[in-house]
Amino acid sequence: MAGSDGTEADEAEGADGDEDPVEREAAAWVARLSSSEATEADHRAFETWRKADPVHAAVYAEMDALWRRLGHLPDPRPRKTSDKTSNKTPKSLAGLAAVALIAGALAYETGLLDRLRADLWSGVGAIEHATLPDGSRVDLNTDTAIAVRFTEGERGIALLHGEASFDVVPDRSRPFVVRGGGLSVRAVGTRFFLRADGADRPVGVAEGRVDVSAESGRVVVSAGEEVRIGGDALHVAAADVERATAWRDGRLIYSGKPLAAVLAELNRYRRGRIVLLDRGLGERRVTGAFDARNTDDALDVIAATMGTRIRRLSPLLVLVGSPL
Repeated sequence: MAGSDGTEADEAEGADGDEDPVEREAAAWVARLSSSEATEADHRAFETWRKADPVHAAVYAEMDALWRRLGHLPDPRPRKTSDKTSNKTPKSLAGLAAVALIAGALAYETGLLDRLRADLWSGVGAIEHATLPDGSRVDLNTDTAIAVRFTEGERGIALLHGEASFDVVPDRSRPFVVRGGGLSVRAVGTRFFLRADGADRPVGVAEGRVDVSAESGRVVVSAGEEVRIGGDALHVAAADVERATAWRDGRLIYSGKPLAAVLAELNRYRRGRIVLLDRGLGERRVTGAFDARNTDDALDVIAATMGTRIRRLSPLLVLVGSPL
């Protein structure tokens, strides 16, 4: 089972323990200044920090460059070519670790801003349950924030971030409307979920029926169906909605799903990044059930059953690749 030998465990411990506080500060500044919420006061404070020490400016410049090249990362796998090539590997791994640090800081900044506006929220890796003022139930998936906006004529919910499932108490005089991710979902009494994180299947209905509208149009979705976004249009298709919402009970269930997609889902439940090093490996299919609150165990199960290699460079960075 991956991670069971002393080498990888020591490697992860060393990576975390040697983390440079200046790098952490620089990563936080890159994340903050990349946000649309950055203020003039933020920029002034950054300039004060940057000018306080030449090292600050140098480390920030390196972090900023890595962030801008996020979509063009080098492959950090050891290569059996020349010593000159293999000597570059540690720098590549360090670059990946730095990018993971920045990505984590940016995600934290974004989530924190949403939480300041939210009435209910969940942390990364947490699943929360609550009862709304009308008696309806809401389940918040990992890293989710909602604002409750009930009025006399509408039970409104703003999904600011993440994914939520709603079990709605019927009230024909006040429709239940959830808005998020560019979609508006209207229900009277039903059970459905909505994701506001750019997913291509953002809505699913387990019971009843909902109206889903967007700038591109409107569709009616019934129990056992989901909305799929293709091009500029909304499409309705049959789906296993109960399996898609198994996260409410802390389970992630997959049946023949590509490994790359499974790792992307697991990444939602942990800080930092899971990086897949082999695209071909990412196309292999995964079937199984995992604990949403223990993604490390899920990674170990995948490694044991699929023969993949897991390298934990730090709590913020996990590399998944083919066995050597």
